[in-house]
Amino acid sequence: MTDRNSAGFPAGCTVFPPGCSAFRGPLLHFLADPGLGNPDPASYEYLQDGLMVVADGRVLVTGTAEQLLPALPAATPVEHWPNSLIVPGFIDTHVHMPQLRVMASYGTQLLEWLETYTFPTESQFADAAFSASQSQLFLDLLLAHGSTSGLVFATSHQVSADALFAAAESYGMALTTGKVMMDSNAPEGLRDTAEDSYRESRELIDRWHGKGRLRYAITPRFAATSSAQQLSYAGQLLADCPGVLMQTHWAENHAEIAWIKELFPERKDYLDVYDHFGLLGDRSVLAHGIHISDENRQRLAQTGTRIAFCPTSNTFLGSGLFDLRSSVDAGVQVGLASDVGGGTSLSMLVTMAEAYKVCQLRGQSLNPLKAFYMATLGNAEVLHQADQTGNLQAGKYADFLVLDRVAGPLLKLKDTPESDPSGMLFDLMILGDDRAIRRTYIAGQCRYDRDTVKGAALNACVSG
Repeated sequence: MTDRNSAGFPAGCTVFPPGCSAFRGPLLHFLADPGLGNPDPASYEYLQDGLMVVADGRVLVTGTAEQLLPALPAATPVEHWPNSLIVPGFIDTHVHMPQLRVMASYGTQLLEWLETYTFPTESQFADAAFSASQSQLFLDLLLAHGSTSGLVFATSHQVSADALFAAAESYGMALTTGKVMMDSNAPEGLRDTAEDSYRESRELIDRWHGKGRLRYAITPRFAATSSAQQLSYAGQLLADCPGVLMQTHWAENHAEIAWIKELFPERKDYLDVYDHFGLLGDRSVLAHGIHISDENRQRLAQTGTRIAFCPTSNTFLGSGLFDLRSSVDAGVQVGLASDVGGGTSLSMLVTMAEAYKVCQLRGQSLNPLKAFYMATLGNAEVLHQADQTGNLQAGKYADFLVLDRVAGPLLKLKDTPESDPSGMLFDLMILGDDRAIRRTYIAGQCRYDRDTVKGAALNACVSG
């Protein structure tokens, strides 16, 4: 819980500066991992009538309205959301900007899906104007679904990453992305070369990494679409460029795993391919990791390498059921991800619901506090940004959501008493979707308002 001073106010916050704003209502955020079993009550803070004070894009303090309202300057604007829930913005640890048009594509599994749908769609992103328009639409849709930050794939075209960075900068978002490195087993128009991928990635790092809230991710698509030389260059970039992340795909599909064995017969297994080229480490996020061994999990834990759990794509593409319990027990950090376009929704609420079902089919349980932790502070920790976002503690960026607890007739029927945060979260994650996102804020600024469809590209999409 928040430390209090002798006057009963949160420490150091008895006087607020001019120009601050405040947000009142039921408020919940996480301070630590609540665990897969019985949640630790000290892992979260829930205030039935909470108040968050924001200035210059950051949280000044959170506390009860009773304690903080008397200290606010008289003219301070207070948004009051008594029938909603204020939570940190969701963070997506694996999603593809160019694949919006690929969502809900029928009838194939991973490798055929890439050839049939993904590669033809991604080839359009060689055009800078198209990349710019799609990047804007993608971010507006992320915000409409409650995601304020993420680790994102662009395409193999440098202009696609430039466009996504520029759009995210205009919104002040904490976004991490990179150009895909892909010089093998891909169609003309999407293939680069090992040398060009290294050069273009370095240029993007110099141009964007650390600018505002932006960061770069070294992005080999997966081992099958990169030569040994390109994977070596990716490892070199990761070693030479402090603070960058690395994102790729791993162990998603049986046919994919067999193909990697054919392409890299000298390596012990799929994980060893990435290990050999220096691509494992605490700044690396491997999407999927479904068909893996205990030895793999031990190596992930030893190196600090993270997994992005992508439940809606894993079930939609028939890839398999991720074993969350075994990874957590092995000490592997696991993030939660939509994986659009293999995934079927940008909504982290929908993603949590599917993760719950995957765990049920595995004979495991995912409690709602753990699920919301994974989508907020847990994902921030996976992406090394928990010092800036992930919860609503003082000093963090004010990236947050106002969730509508009665968005639609079923949620209204199930409306849980405010004294039961676990039940409230479970209803939202099982029955909620983008309609439950009432407002989305980035650094204290409303960037999406459900009632006015705030977001130029999204508004154009909805109206036209």
